[in-house]
Amino acid sequence: MNASANQRSRKTLACTQAATDYQKAFGKELRRRVVEDREPYAIVQADTPHELFHAMDIPIITNQWWSAYISAKQLSSRYFDAMVAKGYPANSCKYCSLGLACTLANEPETAPWGGLPTPTVMVARLTCDCIQHVFGQWSEAMGSEFFPMEAPAWTDADPDWFAHSRSDWERVYQPDRIAHMVDEMRDLIALLENRTGRRFDEGRFHHLMEQINVQEGHIWEAAQAIGAARPCPVSIAEQMPNTMIPQWHRGSDWAVAHAKAFRDEVLDLVARGHGASSNERRRLMWIGAGVWHDPGFYQALEEKMGAVFVWSMYMPFAGPAYIRDLKGKPMEALASRIASMNETLHLPPWMNGWMVSEAQRCGIDAAVMLLPPDNRLSQSGNKLTAAALREAGVPVLMIDADMVDAKVWDHDRMVGMVEDFLLAEGAAA
Repeated sequence: MNASANQRSRKTLACTQAATDYQKAFGKELRRRVVEDREPYAIVQADTPHELFHAMDIPIITNQWWSAYISAKQLSSRYFDAMVAKGYPANSCKYCSLGLACTLANEPETAPWGGLPTPTVMVARLTCDCIQHVFGQWSEAMGSEFFPMEAPAWTDADPDWFAHSRSDWERVYQPDRIAHMVDEMRDLIALLENRTGRRFDEGRFHHLMEQINVQEGHIWEAAQAIGAARPCPVSIAEQMPNTMIPQWHRGSDWAVAHAKAFRDEVLDLVARGHGASSNERRRLMWIGAGVWHDPGFYQALEEKMGAVFVWSMYMPFAGPAYIRDLKGKPMEALASRIASMNETLHLPPWMNGWMVSEAQRCGIDAAVMLLPPDNRLSQSGNKLTAAALREAGVPVLMIDADMVDAKVWDHDRMVGMVEDFLLAEGAAA
């Protein structure tokens, strides 16, 4: 890794600083509750029902957030080396196993927070062959319990799922799959009540789901405005924190207020004709998780080539994946979201159908796709999605790199690859 060339992303929005400040304060409070006060807490995957924990005021550490946190501190290579030294394969899926690697390294002097204490429970959906091994062995190493959740097969292969998911979610996500997820969530609630002594409040949960709809509506409005605006007012380097940080706290008073403030700031920038680049000429789409160890990568060619990353999955996902007409069934509505989150982001025909539609909505000139060599789930639908985008007239560059493993990343080389690709394709030059 050419660490010296990695760059911080440029931040210009007031909301970006506000989100970062809030998350730093939250991190300190979470550390106090989990590490110092030893409250019951859980380690969970991103595609599990966080809302159940929020409704019960049980702290959670999301595996993907923890991996990004470790990666941002430039510790991933150290821990992966320690994992290999303990006999694990060097080609383990990096994004999901970095937390396990940190635990196995057992280095309190280097680990964030000095390492994590034993969680009450660890929760993951069985979305791929390796995740049950990662969480099973991680829970054993931490002396905790693993609560696996199924990933029921989705047989309704509707590539336009995103057009119907808000109001017709019972049909789109299939009643049998929803019912199965509800049963599992009820079992999880019973386990949490038994282990923590805290009670699940149906009224509080219903209110939380209503507030999530409000929050995601604000983010979706901002995404719509950004896609339509010429020039793009906010690059994904600032879209990501203003979307993802509130998502970790979705439904809270702060998250709803921040989403609204972000939308308002975006609309103001659009009205003033502000551009993320002073000479936008190429509108780029980023497909994959963020490169958390080098956020400056996304803005490296804005001024030199007028190449602006205007799209990533995080922000526009707020509308079709999160907003639900509750119909008096908040638990079922949540189940419909959880049942298919990974499929819509990683598997055909859902992934490619949505992303082609989004490329057309945002006037994308070219796409850059992260192809992490050891992350099987992130590779599942990428090549078919690339083929679909190319068929729709959008050239695609695939980058073999990882979102949290900085060992094989070189900032200058990666930026040069994108530059050469755009020159070769002549994308909206």
